[in-house]
Amino acid sequence: MSENVNTKSAASSEASGRAAQRSRTRQAIIDATMRLVSAGQTPSVIEIAEAAQVSRRTIYMYFPTVEQLLIDATLGALTQSTVDPILAPAASTDPVTRVEKLARAVNSHSSEVMHLGRALIRLTVEGDAPAAGGPRRGYRRIQWIEQALAPVRTQLTRKEFERLVSALSVLIGWEPLIVLKDIRCLDDRQIDDVLTFAVRAVVEKALADAKSRKR
Repeated sequence: MSENVNTKSAASSEASGRAAQRSRTRQAIIDATMRLVSAGQTPSVIEIAEAAQVSRRTIYMYFPTVEQLLIDATLGALTQSTVDPILAPAASTDPVTRVEKLARAVNSHSSEVMHLGRALIRLTVEGDAPAAGGPRRGYRRIQWIEQALAPVRTQLTRKEFERLVSALSVLIGWEPLIVLKDIRCLDDRQIDDVLTFAVRAVVEKALADAKSRKR
């Protein structure tokens, strides 16, 4: 009995160790790609493999396409360098300011790597639907928006909060940038002006509605 327990424990520890190693390898690939992207490069698989000290085959084991890896790394770099400071606890507690700064940060960074945004949308459209009806992508975007709105979460009902998050998810990200550039032919400055105007209006309207409800 004791021998069986020890065997199971050893097998569990071994499986846990393999999972941890896979996680470290995946993160090492992303980190290496982030460094190259942050330096202004659009690296090849060979360059990423050399930087991460892994084989090309290993990279493809974790990321079916280079585009997916570049997108993940680009968004990770954006989170660390730009978004995290905006949403830090010591930052502004005004939700309008927080959301506006978030929109500006995403706009300014995304315009530099628009080709990745277009690739991400293509991968989403052409890719298989996720299991259990989950989102195809965008988890970072939703997390950012929810963090930006954290100071007023208790002021809104659950339905109001979720509606506001959904509305802002339409205004922050690749899609509105592409629409305004391709359909409205706006430059980066004009796009920034339109989207910050829009997110500010949406947040202010949601807060005004909530205030009216409480009267």
